Amino acid sequence: MINFLDLKAVNSQYQSDLKEACARVIDSGWYIMGNELTQFELEFAAYCNTKFAIGVANGLDALILTIRAWKELGKLKAGDEVIVQANTYIASVLAITENDLVPVLVEPNPETYNLDPQTVRKAITEKTKLILPVHLYGQLSPMPEIMAIAKEYDLLVLEDCAQSHGAEVEGKRAGNWGDAAGFSFYPGKNLGALGDAGAITTNDTELAETLKALRNYGSHKKYQNLYQGVNSRLDEIQAAMLRVKLRHLEAETERRQLIAQTYRAGITNPLVTLPHVTAELAHVWHLFVLRCEKREALQQYLADMNIQTLIHYPIPPHQQQAYAEFNSLQLPITERIHQQVLSIPLDPTMSDEAIEMVIGAINGFNE
Repeated sequence: MINFLDLKAVNSQYQSDLKEACARVIDSGWYIMGNELTQFELEFAAYCNTKFAIGVANGLDALILTIRAWKELGKLKAGDEVIVQANTYIASVLAITENDLVPVLVEPNPETYNLDPQTVRKAITEKTKLILPVHLYGQLSPMPEIMAIAKEYDLLVLEDCAQSHGAEVEGKRAGNWGDAAGFSFYPGKNLGALGDAGAITTNDTELAETLKALRNYGSHKKYQNLYQGVNSRLDEIQAAMLRVKLRHLEAETERRQLIAQTYRAGITNPLVTLPHVTAELAHVWHLFVLRCEKREALQQYLADMNIQTLIHYPIPPHQQQAYAEFNSLQLPITERIHQQVLSIPLDPTMSDEAIEMVIGAINGFNE
């Protein structure tokens, strides 16, 4: 069986270091808001080349709390509009509605699946206050163009970097383009914890200080609460795990890139559309997503050959019951993407033999 992603194999590479890090935390007697978190925040900020990284409980909280912080600072208010691509995972939309803001769902670029500056510009109204580009599958949105639009209309930009750790545009990494960015360290991410975890990056000192309080019951100082905050703290053990794995992220990214290049050179089946790449070495390949009009048949065919695949994502947010108010929207590009996408195995621990088996299987599909 060729697994979609073998997390046991991924983490076993660093087993001794992970166990040592875990023991270090246990032996320290300090389990929340301690040295491991402080060091990880410094190291991850340095990796993204930002001034600040603020560890939080998960990627959704990273987005929710950033928008909430801007509300506390008077930069956003309930009813403001947020432009986001319609083909994103529902978390991007949940972060908007949780803060009583209004998601404006726009069609993505049909080749890259990321935010399209043309649809962004068309969607701007007097109520638009924020652009939320989601860097899907490991490739950055066209951030130079998006930032130019934001500057022109005086809009905030919040990057959703849940799938783009280390991705670049013009040599500038994910998390360092917008006014802030939210990261997820869910175990299956390119930089994955051994549980839920997330972080926010920013170069804005005031925003960073506000976020540090909001994640900790709204408190800068123990028992003094400036805001009605929440408990969303990245704990010491997960911070320690992430410090170990951050040291190996570049090597894993290079392996992902090599696998993706091999797939792109080897998969020649005309029934399959390969991912469009804007810059070969800037894509970090969180997912390798094909498109096929006969997706269900292809997925079953690969399953019969013991190749596991996943669909990211089968139902777009505007067609979910949770957002019944958007069910009548007609977004044909988004809907076609969700009907056709199929993610094939891309695991940094995959053998060359497994990679060739996947290529051969896909090229043999002819239903």
